[in-house]
Amino acid sequence: MITLAWPWVLAALPLPLLVRYLVAPARPAVGRALRLPFYADVVDREGGGQGTRPRPRQLVAWLAWGLLVLAAARPQWLGPPVSLPVTGRDLMLAVDLSGSMEQADYLLGGHRASRLDVVKAVAGRFIERRRGDRIGLILFGSRAYLQTPLTYDRATVQAMLGDAVIGLAGRETAIGDAITLAVKRLRKQPEDNRVLILLTDGTNTAGSVAPPDAARLAAQSKVRVYTIGIGGSPLGEQTPFGTLLRQGSDLDPASLKAIASRTGGRYFQATDTGELKRVYDELDRLEPSVRDVRTFRPLQALYPWPAGAALLLSVWLAVGGLAGRLRRPAPDRGVHRHAA
Repeated sequence: MITLAWPWVLAALPLPLLVRYLVAPARPAVGRALRLPFYADVVDREGGGQGTRPRPRQLVAWLAWGLLVLAAARPQWLGPPVSLPVTGRDLMLAVDLSGSMEQADYLLGGHRASRLDVVKAVAGRFIERRRGDRIGLILFGSRAYLQTPLTYDRATVQAMLGDAVIGLAGRETAIGDAITLAVKRLRKQPEDNRVLILLTDGTNTAGSVAPPDAARLAAQSKVRVYTIGIGGSPLGEQTPFGTLLRQGSDLDPASLKAIASRTGGRYFQATDTGELKRVYDELDRLEPSVRDVRTFRPLQALYPWPAGAALLLSVWLAVGGLAGRLRRPAPDRGVHRHAA
């Protein structure tokens, strides 16, 4: 809706009338006067006679004055309420896109699904629940890349995670680089809210920073790292000869536990979809979202519109007055001599 920031300014609207009726008019000049026998005709032509209706120029001048007073009252458009969190977690999600994440050793909706598909489904619901938190997304393989900076736009983070594909960042695993990139993005945020959730199914095989060094850097920067190991259990494949067991992955639980312990986080291992869901439920308990919010209503200033309209009317009045003086006929010198 439209409101006025300074409604008391509207009291200035009758100011020209008060000046007209309260201030004494200027005294007429004393001296000889030239009497014109056709004075009545001049008055009628100019519209200044007694009892005449206000001229259009006077109405325009009053309109310009009203618009100026309205602009001074600061009209503004008051938008609908918008909720913003007072505080919240700054949470980075680092997801492994190495080649081993394409193994279809999980069940999702009764069907076999790859590790990455399960991570997308479960992590997507986790992101949706993190209202009030700023979430960022890091995708890593042979290298680590920031896919989404810290943002309150959870829908965008979900969409970017959903578009991730195996091999997008290379087919190896650079765990240390992913942690280092997350620390770089979190170190300038409030200390109590810096959280990294790292999901991987392998051991560090690439990158320029070793995981122990990255963990030490995270601990120095007060970043809590929660590590989640994907897979790591024997897999069962149905064959014509029965169930064939094979090793799930080269997951390195000891390294992931050391990273979490060094930074004040925890290590989880999700061997199936249900376990991964329970991991995220536990993360919700360990790092609860802050629900306290404040609302504000955005304001859009509207005073330039009446101010601009008043300026245009003033220019029209000035141009019209100048044109009227230019069109006015010169005085007849013969008539002046006869009147004298």
